[in-house]
Amino acid sequence: MAVYKVKVATGDMVGAGTKNSISITLVGTLGQSQKTTVSFWFLPGKEKDLTVRCERDLGPIILVRLHKWRLFLEDGWFCRDIRVTAPDGSFYRFPCYQWLEGVTTLEVREGSAKKLADDELEILKEHRRLELQARQEAFRWKSFAEGWPGCLNVDSITELDSSVQFSCVRATNFTGVLVLQGASHLLAGFLLRPTSWTSLDEMRSIFSRTEGREIGGYLLRPPSPAG
Repeated sequence: MAVYKVKVATGDMVGAGTKNSISITLVGTLGQSQKTTVSFWFLPGKEKDLTVRCERDLGPIILVRLHKWRLFLEDGWFCRDIRVTAPDGSFYRFPCYQWLEGVTTLEVREGSAKKLADDELEILKEHRRLELQARQEAFRWKSFAEGWPGCLNVDSITELDSSVQFSCVRATNFTGVLVLQGASHLLAGFLLRPTSWTSLDEMRSIFSRTEGREIGGYLLRPPSPAG
């Protein structure tokens, strides 16, 4: 019996969690596991632990299949990543950063950067081919006007896949928080200061209000003494 420890992480943005059923299949060079249900309740920014038991060792884990299923109401889920620890202690990370919507199965590759020539297994070659085909279908170009650069052949951002829209959600969140921080500094008198700063310590008084906070995926830190 081979036992694999798995962690499934949900993104931290609003609405990333789901109440739909999520299952996982591990795919290795020597075989694949049975579909194992993770949970019916995922919260934003949280992780789920599960154990996948197999009759024999699967070899190096090369793919993870995520299965999303619903009984009644649709509830999209944003998966951040999946981490797998094999029986021999080998660790595999599968970056996902995609939305799963509807009843669907998504295959995620192991996170090591590889070129096309590095894919020796047929299953990885097929995965790359299907991924390229899906991207070509999703991102079609059109000419906005003669002499202008090409643009996506869509009339609205709402026509794009939710995973593509994610960057826009992040940008909106980042801008919104910056506006709030700017208002805070304005009220504190920092933005209306009529004279120059006299020292770094004086400048640090600004960052002390936001030090250690994450804004739009960026961690704010005060300036270092070295500049």
